[in-house]
Amino acid sequence: MRRLIPFGVAAAVELVGVATDNTVLQWLAKPLLAPLLLLWLLRSGRRFDTFALGLIFATAGDVALLLPDGPAFLVGMGFFLGAQISFIVAFTRHRRPPVAVVAGYLAAWALANVVLWGPLGDLRLPVLGYSLALCLMAAAAAGVSARAAVGGAFFLVSDLLIGVDAAGITLPGRGLLVMSTYITALLLLTTAWAAAGDRDAGRRAGGVPAVPAGETAAS
Repeated sequence: MRRLIPFGVAAAVELVGVATDNTVLQWLAKPLLAPLLLLWLLRSGRRFDTFALGLIFATAGDVALLLPDGPAFLVGMGFFLGAQISFIVAFTRHRRPPVAVVAGYLAAWALANVVLWGPLGDLRLPVLGYSLALCLMAAAAAGVSARAAVGGAFFLVSDLLIGVDAAGITLPGRGLLVMSTYITALLLLTTAWAAAGDRDAGRRAGGVPAVPAGETAAS
């Protein structure tokens, strides 16, 4: 867990920045979240793959969304679309998710877009496409592990809150809710992906655990 301390510090600084509306703190911390997890992932023995590429897309999206509203929002959505597609490729190559989970997320996608269709205005089609990729990512994460499934769900909640705000519905504490669920999602997905790699390595080695006794994949 010690190797995740830098991420924890960056996450704490980001949340303080959001809570106090301190732009400087947010610019200092938010662009570091995904790169610190990527560094931890690579140091944990995972090779650079499509999941790692997704973290790079997420970094670009985080930076874009720090810019003033306007075109930057759509640019950020485009980068996060790249992240979701990268995660989907990584997760489905690892294991296909249960059909029931995919169906459930697709139903949730359809319902959310029906409810928000009118208020979203010009953002309808971009949100329609991005939210489909997001729901498919969350479903695909369920095929990796329970931890990844929870991470995917947190990512969905975080972006749903952004979508609700884009539709003109402002919730109390929205900024903190968005960032806390997003940070949790990134952490769970990344550590779950590392753990999945350790399990696969253990199977290839004939069932010998890939993680030393007394340690976990997230240490």
